[in-house]
Amino acid sequence: MLGIIGSIFSFLNDQVLKMTWLNDLVGKLVSGVFGLRLDGRVGSSVQFFLYDTVKIFVLLSVLIFIISYIQSHFPPERTRAILGRFDGIGANIVAALLGTVTPFCSCSSIPIFIGFTSAGLPLGVSFSFLISSPLVDLASVILLASIFNWQIAIAYVVVGLVLAVLGGTMIESLKLERYVEPFVYGAQTALVAAEELTRKERVSYACDQVIEIVKKVWPYILIGVGIGAAIHGWIPQRFITAVLGKGNPFSVIIATLVGVPMYADIFGTLPIAEALVGKGVGLGTVLSFMMGVTALSLPSLIMLKRVVKPRLLATFFGIVVTGIIIIGYGFNAFAHFLM
Repeated sequence: MLGIIGSIFSFLNDQVLKMTWLNDLVGKLVSGVFGLRLDGRVGSSVQFFLYDTVKIFVLLSVLIFIISYIQSHFPPERTRAILGRFDGIGANIVAALLGTVTPFCSCSSIPIFIGFTSAGLPLGVSFSFLISSPLVDLASVILLASIFNWQIAIAYVVVGLVLAVLGGTMIESLKLERYVEPFVYGAQTALVAAEELTRKERVSYACDQVIEIVKKVWPYILIGVGIGAAIHGWIPQRFITAVLGKGNPFSVIIATLVGVPMYADIFGTLPIAEALVGKGVGLGTVLSFMMGVTALSLPSLIMLKRVVKPRLLATFFGIVVTGIIIIGYGFNAFAHFLM
Protein backbone atom coordinates (compact mmCIF):
# COMPACT_ATOMS: atom_id res chain seq x y z
CA MET A 1 0.00 0.00 0.00
CA LEU A 2 2.78 2.43 0.92
CA GLY A 3 4.51 1.62 -2.36
CA ILE A 4 1.34 2.46 -4.31
CA ILE A 5 0.88 5.73 -2.43
CA GLY A 6 4.54 6.60 -3.03
CA SER A 7 4.20 5.87 -6.73
CA ILE A 8 1.08 8.05 -6.99
CA PHE A 9 2.77 10.90 -5.13
CA SER A 10 5.88 10.58 -7.29
CA PHE A 11 3.76 10.66 -10.46
CA LEU A 12 1.83 13.74 -9.30
CA ASN A 13 5.03 15.46 -8.19
CA ASP A 14 6.90 14.80 -11.44
CA GLN A 15 4.13 15.08 -14.03
CA VAL A 16 1.76 17.64 -12.44
CA LEU A 17 4.02 19.79 -10.28
CA LYS A 18 7.41 19.62 -11.97
CA MET A 19 5.79 19.05 -15.40
CA THR A 20 8.60 16.83 -16.66
CA TRP A 21 6.39 16.02 -19.66
CA LEU A 22 6.48 19.72 -20.56
CA ASN A 23 10.28 19.77 -20.34
CA ASP A 24 10.45 16.76 -22.68
CA LEU A 25 7.97 18.38 -25.07
CA VAL A 26 9.91 21.66 -25.12
CA GLY A 27 13.13 19.70 -25.69
CA LYS A 28 11.61 18.03 -28.75
CA LEU A 29 10.39 21.41 -30.01
CA VAL A 30 13.80 23.04 -29.57
CA SER A 31 15.72 20.20 -31.19
CA GLY A 32 13.19 19.08 -33.79
CA VAL A 33 11.61 22.34 -34.92
CA PHE A 34 14.31 24.89 -34.12
CA GLY A 35 17.15 22.49 -34.96
CA LEU A 36 19.15 23.39 -31.84
CA ARG A 37 21.30 21.02 -29.80
CA LEU A 38 19.98 20.63 -26.26
CA ASP A 39 23.53 20.27 -24.94
CA GLY A 40 24.62 23.49 -26.64
CA ARG A 41 24.51 26.97 -25.12
CA VAL A 42 21.72 28.34 -27.29
CA GLY A 43 19.61 25.19 -27.24
CA SER A 44 19.83 24.66 -23.49
CA SER A 45 19.06 28.35 -22.83
CA VAL A 46 16.03 28.32 -25.13
CA GLN A 47 14.73 25.10 -23.56
CA PHE A 48 15.21 26.54 -20.04
CA PHE A 49 13.43 29.78 -20.98
CA LEU A 50 10.41 28.19 -22.68
CA TYR A 51 9.94 25.42 -20.11
CA ASP A 52 10.25 27.62 -17.02
CA THR A 53 8.10 30.41 -18.48
CA VAL A 54 5.19 28.13 -19.35
CA LYS A 55 5.48 26.11 -16.13
CA ILE A 56 5.61 29.14 -13.85
CA PHE A 57 2.68 30.92 -15.54
CA VAL A 58 0.51 27.79 -15.46
CA LEU A 59 1.29 26.98 -11.82
CA LEU A 60 1.05 30.63 -10.82
CA SER A 61 -2.40 31.09 -12.36
CA VAL A 62 -3.78 27.96 -10.69
CA LEU A 63 -2.20 28.80 -7.33
CA ILE A 64 -3.29 32.44 -7.34
CA PHE A 65 -6.87 31.34 -7.98
CA ILE A 66 -6.83 28.87 -5.07
CA ILE A 67 -5.03 31.22 -2.69
CA SER A 68 -7.19 34.21 -3.63
CA TYR A 69 -10.30 32.16 -2.94
CA ILE A 70 -8.88 31.41 0.51
CA GLN A 71 -7.79 35.03 0.90
CA SER A 72 -11.35 36.22 0.27
CA HIS A 73 -12.10 34.90 3.76
CA PHE A 74 -9.28 37.03 5.25
CA PRO A 75 -9.66 40.71 4.29
CA PRO A 76 -7.51 43.15 6.29
CA GLU A 77 -10.18 43.91 8.88
CA ARG A 78 -10.82 40.25 9.61
CA THR A 79 -7.07 39.65 9.81
CA ARG A 80 -6.73 42.53 12.26
CA ALA A 81 -9.64 41.22 14.33
CA ILE A 82 -8.04 37.77 14.54
CA LEU A 83 -4.70 39.25 15.58
CA GLY A 84 -6.41 41.37 18.24
CA ARG A 85 -7.46 38.23 20.10
CA PHE A 86 -3.87 37.23 20.88
CA ASP A 87 -1.00 38.76 22.81
CA GLY A 88 2.67 38.09 23.46
CA ILE A 89 4.61 35.78 21.19
CA GLY A 90 1.37 33.99 20.36
CA ALA A 91 0.24 37.11 18.51
CA ASN A 92 3.53 37.18 16.57
CA ILE A 93 3.06 33.53 15.57
CA VAL A 94 -0.51 34.14 14.41
CA ALA A 95 0.59 37.28 12.51
CA ALA A 96 3.33 35.33 10.72
CA LEU A 97 0.91 32.52 9.85
CA LEU A 98 -1.72 34.95 8.58
CA GLY A 99 0.97 36.50 6.40
CA THR A 100 1.15 33.21 4.50
CA VAL A 101 -2.54 33.25 3.54
CA THR A 102 -2.71 36.98 2.86
CA PRO A 103 0.17 37.27 0.42
CA PHE A 104 1.30 40.79 -0.44
CA CYS A 105 4.53 41.94 -2.05
CA SER A 106 6.91 43.91 0.15
CA CYS A 107 5.56 47.26 -1.10
CA SER A 108 1.86 46.49 -0.84
CA SER A 109 2.43 45.19 2.71
CA ILE A 110 3.31 48.70 3.92
CA PRO A 111 -0.29 50.07 3.87
CA ILE A 112 -1.43 46.96 5.76
CA PHE A 113 1.36 47.58 8.29
CA ILE A 114 0.09 51.17 8.74
CA GLY A 115 -3.48 49.93 9.16
CA PHE A 116 -2.55 47.34 11.77
CA THR A 117 -0.37 49.76 13.75
CA SER A 118 -2.93 52.57 13.68
CA ALA A 119 -5.61 50.10 14.78
CA GLY A 120 -3.68 49.49 17.99
CA LEU A 121 -1.92 46.19 17.30
CA PRO A 122 1.49 45.87 19.00
CA LEU A 123 4.35 47.09 16.83
CA GLY A 124 6.14 43.74 16.90
CA VAL A 125 3.01 41.93 15.70
CA SER A 126 2.70 44.31 12.75
CA PHE A 127 6.35 43.69 11.88
CA SER A 128 5.91 39.91 12.09
CA PHE A 129 3.18 40.25 9.48
CA LEU A 130 5.30 42.67 7.44
CA ILE A 131 8.18 40.17 7.31
CA SER A 132 6.09 37.08 6.67
CA SER A 133 3.66 38.36 4.05
CA PRO A 134 6.08 38.96 1.15
CA LEU A 135 8.56 36.30 2.26
CA VAL A 136 6.35 33.25 2.69
CA ASP A 137 3.07 32.36 1.02
CA LEU A 138 1.30 29.21 0.00
CA ALA A 139 2.25 29.68 -3.64
CA SER A 140 5.95 29.78 -2.75
CA VAL A 141 5.68 26.31 -1.18
CA ILE A 142 4.31 24.77 -4.38
CA LEU A 143 6.66 26.64 -6.71
CA LEU A 144 9.73 25.83 -4.62
CA ALA A 145 8.71 22.18 -4.59
CA SER A 146 8.23 22.26 -8.37
CA ILE A 147 11.83 23.42 -8.85
CA PHE A 148 13.63 21.78 -5.93
CA ASN A 149 11.77 19.33 -3.69
CA TRP A 150 9.25 19.26 -0.85
CA GLN A 151 11.88 19.13 1.88
CA ILE A 152 13.44 22.38 0.70
CA ALA A 153 10.05 24.02 0.19
CA ILE A 154 8.83 23.17 3.67
CA ALA A 155 12.16 24.08 5.28
CA TYR A 156 12.07 27.48 3.52
CA VAL A 157 8.58 28.18 4.85
CA VAL A 158 9.49 27.10 8.39
CA VAL A 159 12.61 29.27 8.62
CA GLY A 160 10.74 32.19 7.01
CA LEU A 161 8.04 31.95 9.69
CA VAL A 162 10.67 31.65 12.44
CA LEU A 163 12.40 34.77 11.11
CA ALA A 164 9.09 36.67 11.08
CA VAL A 165 8.20 35.62 14.63
CA LEU A 166 11.64 36.28 16.12
CA GLY A 167 12.07 39.54 14.19
CA GLY A 168 8.74 40.90 15.39
CA THR A 169 9.35 39.70 18.94
CA MET A 170 12.77 41.38 19.08
CA ILE A 171 11.38 44.66 17.76
CA GLU A 172 8.59 44.50 20.33
CA SER A 173 11.06 43.88 23.18
CA LEU A 174 13.11 46.95 22.21
CA LYS A 175 10.11 49.27 22.82
CA LEU A 176 10.58 51.31 19.65
CA GLU A 177 7.04 52.67 19.33
CA ARG A 178 8.34 56.25 19.64
CA TYR A 179 10.20 55.77 16.38
CA VAL A 180 6.98 55.35 14.39
CA GLU A 181 5.94 58.56 12.64
CA PRO A 182 3.09 60.22 14.64
CA PHE A 183 0.69 60.36 11.69
CA VAL A 184 0.56 56.53 11.59
CA TYR A 185 -1.22 56.32 14.94
CA GLY A 186 -3.81 58.81 13.79
CA ALA A 187 -4.20 57.46 10.28
CA GLN A 188 -7.66 56.90 8.91
CA THR A 189 -7.21 53.34 7.82
CA ALA A 190 -8.87 51.68 4.90
CA LEU A 191 -9.70 48.63 6.97
CA VAL A 192 -13.40 48.08 6.56
CA ALA A 193 -15.72 45.45 7.89
CA ALA A 194 -15.43 42.14 6.13
CA GLU A 195 -18.28 41.45 3.75
CA GLU A 196 -19.87 38.04 3.51
CA LEU A 197 -19.39 36.96 -0.08
CA THR A 198 -21.26 34.29 -1.96
CA ARG A 199 -19.35 31.41 -3.55
CA LYS A 200 -19.90 32.96 -6.98
CA GLU A 201 -18.48 36.28 -5.75
CA ARG A 202 -15.44 34.53 -4.27
CA VAL A 203 -14.80 32.73 -7.57
CA SER A 204 -15.15 36.04 -9.43
CA TYR A 205 -12.76 37.69 -6.95
CA ALA A 206 -10.24 34.86 -7.41
CA CYS A 207 -10.41 35.17 -11.22
CA ASP A 208 -9.91 38.94 -10.98
CA GLN A 209 -6.90 38.38 -8.73
CA VAL A 210 -5.34 35.98 -11.23
CA ILE A 211 -5.63 38.61 -13.98
CA GLU A 212 -4.45 41.47 -11.75
CA ILE A 213 -1.46 39.67 -10.24
CA VAL A 214 -0.30 38.11 -13.52
CA LYS A 215 -0.43 41.59 -15.08
CA LYS A 216 1.80 42.88 -12.28
CA VAL A 217 4.35 40.09 -12.15
CA TRP A 218 4.74 38.93 -15.75
CA PRO A 219 7.65 41.31 -16.53
CA TYR A 220 9.54 40.12 -13.44
CA ILE A 221 8.92 36.49 -14.36
CA LEU A 222 10.19 36.98 -17.91
CA ILE A 223 13.21 38.93 -16.66
CA GLY A 224 13.91 36.30 -13.99
CA VAL A 225 13.56 33.41 -16.45
CA GLY A 226 15.73 35.30 -18.96
CA ILE A 227 18.47 35.82 -16.38
CA GLY A 228 18.14 32.19 -15.32
CA ALA A 229 18.44 31.03 -18.94
CA ALA A 230 21.55 33.19 -19.43
CA ILE A 231 23.13 31.79 -16.28
CA HIS A 232 22.15 28.26 -17.28
CA GLY A 233 23.58 28.38 -20.78
CA TRP A 234 26.15 31.15 -21.01
CA ILE A 235 27.86 32.09 -17.76
CA PRO A 236 30.76 29.73 -17.00
CA GLN A 237 30.33 27.66 -13.89
CA ARG A 238 33.85 28.49 -12.66
CA PHE A 239 32.98 32.21 -12.59
CA ILE A 240 29.76 31.71 -10.61
CA THR A 241 31.35 29.30 -8.16
CA ALA A 242 34.26 31.70 -7.62
CA VAL A 243 31.84 34.44 -6.51
CA LEU A 244 28.93 32.53 -4.98
CA GLY A 245 30.20 28.96 -4.76
CA LYS A 246 30.48 26.86 -1.65
CA GLY A 247 34.20 27.60 -1.43
CA ASN A 248 33.61 31.33 -0.84
CA PRO A 249 32.92 31.90 2.87
CA PHE A 250 31.27 35.25 2.10
CA SER A 251 28.90 33.93 -0.59
CA VAL A 252 25.79 34.13 1.62
CA ILE A 253 26.54 37.72 2.65
CA ILE A 254 27.20 38.74 -0.96
CA ALA A 255 23.99 37.08 -2.20
CA THR A 256 21.89 38.74 0.51
CA LEU A 257 23.27 42.23 -0.13
CA VAL A 258 22.98 41.80 -3.92
CA GLY A 259 19.31 40.84 -3.52
CA VAL A 260 18.30 43.85 -1.41
CA PRO A 261 18.38 46.56 -4.12
CA MET A 262 16.22 44.47 -6.43
CA TYR A 263 12.43 44.43 -6.56
CA ALA A 264 10.64 41.26 -7.54
CA ASP A 265 8.53 38.61 -5.92
CA ILE A 266 9.49 35.03 -5.40
CA PHE A 267 8.07 34.06 -8.79
CA GLY A 268 10.70 36.13 -10.58
CA THR A 269 13.58 34.96 -8.42
CA LEU A 270 12.88 31.22 -8.63
CA PRO A 271 14.26 30.72 -12.16
CA ILE A 272 17.45 32.52 -11.16
CA ALA A 273 17.70 30.32 -8.07
CA GLU A 274 17.20 27.20 -10.17
CA ALA A 275 19.98 28.20 -12.56
CA LEU A 276 22.38 29.13 -9.75
CA VAL A 277 21.91 25.81 -7.97
CA GLY A 278 22.53 24.07 -11.28
CA LYS A 279 25.86 25.93 -11.52
CA GLY A 280 27.01 24.71 -8.12
CA VAL A 281 25.94 27.60 -5.89
CA GLY A 282 25.07 26.52 -2.35
CA LEU A 283 21.39 26.12 -1.50
CA GLY A 284 21.63 28.52 1.44
CA THR A 285 23.32 31.16 -0.73
CA VAL A 286 20.51 30.93 -3.28
CA LEU A 287 17.75 31.10 -0.66
CA SER A 288 19.45 34.09 0.99
CA PHE A 289 19.36 35.88 -2.36
CA MET A 290 15.65 35.09 -2.73
CA MET A 291 14.86 36.26 0.79
CA GLY A 292 16.84 39.48 0.31
CA VAL A 293 14.89 40.29 -2.86
CA THR A 294 11.44 39.51 -1.48
CA ALA A 295 11.68 40.75 2.12
CA LEU A 296 14.02 43.75 1.82
CA SER A 297 13.58 45.29 -1.62
CA LEU A 298 14.84 48.86 -1.90
CA PRO A 299 11.42 50.28 -2.94
CA SER A 300 9.77 48.80 0.15
CA LEU A 301 12.50 50.21 2.41
CA ILE A 302 11.97 53.65 0.87
CA MET A 303 8.23 53.38 1.51
CA LEU A 304 8.79 52.14 5.05
CA LYS A 305 11.08 55.11 5.74
CA ARG A 306 8.03 57.34 5.26
CA VAL A 307 6.26 55.75 8.22
CA VAL A 308 9.08 54.89 10.64
CA LYS A 309 12.11 56.84 11.80
CA PRO A 310 15.69 55.88 10.84
CA ARG A 311 16.48 54.02 14.07
CA LEU A 312 13.49 51.69 13.74
CA LEU A 313 14.15 51.22 10.02
CA ALA A 314 17.80 50.36 10.71
CA THR A 315 16.77 47.94 13.48
CA PHE A 316 14.28 46.19 11.19
CA PHE A 317 16.84 46.00 8.38
CA GLY A 318 19.60 44.74 10.68
CA ILE A 319 17.44 42.03 12.27
CA VAL A 320 16.11 40.73 8.95
CA VAL A 321 19.49 40.81 7.16
CA THR A 322 21.19 39.05 10.08
CA GLY A 323 18.41 36.47 10.15
CA ILE A 324 18.66 35.84 6.41
CA ILE A 325 22.44 35.42 6.60
CA ILE A 326 22.16 32.96 9.52
CA ILE A 327 19.49 31.02 7.62
CA GLY A 328 21.69 30.96 4.52
CA TYR A 329 24.70 29.53 6.32
CA GLY A 330 22.43 27.03 8.08
CA PHE A 331 20.99 25.79 4.78
CA ASN A 332 24.48 25.49 3.33
CA ALA A 333 25.60 23.44 6.32
CA PHE A 334 22.66 21.02 6.15
CA ALA A 335 21.92 21.07 2.41
CA HIS A 336 22.95 17.40 2.01
CA PHE A 337 19.95 16.42 4.17
CA LEU A 338 17.55 18.35 1.93
CA MET A 339 18.81 17.84 -1.62
